[in-house]
Amino acid sequence: MVKQNVDDYLQQGIHGAKEIKPDERRRFLGTIRERVVVVLTKAEVRREQIEPEFMQLLKDNSSAQIFLNGNMNYTYYSKYIALAEKMNVAYKVVTNKEHDSEYGLVLAYDYAIDKEDITLSKQNKPIFQEAPADKNGLFSFVKNLFQKK
Repeated sequence: MVKQNVDDYLQQGIHGAKEIKPDERRRFLGTIRERVVVVLTKAEVRREQIEPEFMQLLKDNSSAQIFLNGNMNYTYYSKYIALAEKMNVAYKVVTNKEHDSEYGLVLAYDYAIDKEDITLSKQNKPIFQEAPADKNGLFSFVKNLFQKK
């Protein structure tokens, strides 16, 4: 074990215990990036409905913990607290008066998992597709009149 010198001891007494990656911990509501399963922005948390994709991730990672941004209004994240209690998932409301994170919710383990994509994927969202062109309509007829042959 390494002996602490007097200066280190004084600095720790003045500023508190040294913390690994303090900027990351402020951003991810008290945890670090390598432990995160998924993050939801404040706007995503404010939506009326809980995303089905998040519910599936919560089922698959029920031993993880939910970190909620305490700087947000309780009415926005109360539905996530109810869901966590229903599914027996631990949760914690984190309030940091010095820094307000852009995230409203973080689902994370207490060990590293190094997941590459931690946002809800936008690929599964319905995308409006154009209706197939009506080949017998008036516009198709006019288009065919002026088309080069």
